[in-house]
Amino acid sequence: MPNSLLLVEDDGLIRMDLADTLLDIGYEVVEAANADEALIAFGKKQFATLLTDIDMPGTMNGIALAHHVAAKSNECKIVIISGRYHPVQGSLPQGAQFLMKPISQKSLLEALDVAGLKP
Repeated sequence: MPNSLLLVEDDGLIRMDLADTLLDIGYEVVEAANADEALIAFGKKQFATLLTDIDMPGTMNGIALAHHVAAKSNECKIVIISGRYHPVQGSLPQGAQFLMKPISQKSLLEALDVAGLKP
């Protein structure tokens, strides 16, 4: 679990690009296309970090997913990404980080480093 990351992104190309980047660096990555798939993955495995988009189809958006995960696991770090929305102050779970798309590899690595996740 020390370097396990759940990547939740509905855009397949963005998800693939992020997953490839993270895998190349040495992270263990599990992919989900929406919050519903992510919840199934969380039921099967513990993750060190959740990296989720905000806007996606399904029963909940990324912010709701982040709050759900934060309520279930104190240990899972959360990084939220979006190309459309900038969350208002206080809307993210305690300790969660936000990155605006497009995400550079440098900013992604810095966010994961702050979250305490190392490859």
